[in-house]
Amino acid sequence: MAMISNDWLEAVGDEFHKPYYAGLYQFIRQEYSTHVVYPPADDIFNAFHFTPLKDVKVLILGQDPYHEEGQAHGLCFSVMPQQEIPPSLVNIYQELHDDLGCYIPDNGYLKKWADQGVLLLNTVLTVRAHQANSHQGKGWEQFTDAIIEAVNAQDRPIVCMLWGRPAQNKEPMLTNPKHLILKAPHPSPLSAYRGFFGCRHFSRCNEFLVQNGLEPIDWQIENLNQKSQEEQ
Repeated sequence: MAMISNDWLEAVGDEFHKPYYAGLYQFIRQEYSTHVVYPPADDIFNAFHFTPLKDVKVLILGQDPYHEEGQAHGLCFSVMPQQEIPPSLVNIYQELHDDLGCYIPDNGYLKKWADQGVLLLNTVLTVRAHQANSHQGKGWEQFTDAIIEAVNAQDRPIVCMLWGRPAQNKEPMLTNPKHLILKAPHPSPLSAYRGFFGCRHFSRCNEFLVQNGLEPIDWQIENLNQKSQEEQ
């Protein structure tokens, strides 16, 4: 596991010395040595490597990583560049198209968002291959709660997007009056039509950032394939 080394370490470094984390660390080491686990161990903390705490403008919460080969790389909803775009992300792209006019790209690699200050945080950071939720209840939730608390403590405007009930269960932790909380159903095909489509979270987020003197997020993920680019 590539350790956290930037300003997140100051904010949540104490977690690494708590008893629950020792148990979590042993569990994760055992899982990686005896099973196929995603994401690759060096990618577990990518959300924090790519988005330092001082740069966080937006928090998007996911649940656990994608559990098929080559998908997960440490950012919620994001997949590696050559992977098929997962159904929830297809729906996120559709809402971006309807809300902001973004074209729908040929890939699901969301690092561009992370690089602009969008913290793409799963509440559980690992998963056994082909077994959704297999690492729930092992300690990750306590660790990512500490991450959410660190975001909540930031004395500056931040947007928190809570999609679906598990994410909205974290709302009591988000008490900072300087932050904007946006809630909608999950973008999954099972629930997107119940109010994720039409939620306009992306434009509302950018309006809030601009009102507070911050650069808006460029939500457009570009095509990787030049041919796709020319078709836009």
